[in-house]
Amino acid sequence: MTQALVQLTENSNKILNMVKAKYDLKDKSQAVEIVITHYIECQGEPNFKEEFIERIKKAERGKFVKVKDFNKHFGVN
Repeated sequence: MTQALVQLTENSNKILNMVKAKYDLKDKSQAVEIVITHYIECQGEPNFKEEFIERIKKAERGKFVKVKDFNKHFGVN
C-alpha cells in the first residue's frame, strides 16, 4: 500500500470528514478511497499518454529504498 502526505483545503477536509461519517469509516484514507472509486465510476478510467505509461514502466524497474518507519525517515511528526 502506498502512503501519501497531502495538504487539503478546509473545504476538502470537511468533505472527507462527511464521507468518513456517512460510511462510518475509521480514517480519512478510507474516505479518499471512496471518493476515488466514485470518481472512477463517474468518469471512467483515465486515458494516459503512451509516453507517460513508458515513464512509469521505466520507474517501476528503477532502484528503491526500503524504509522501516516512514514518519521517522521523512521527519513527519
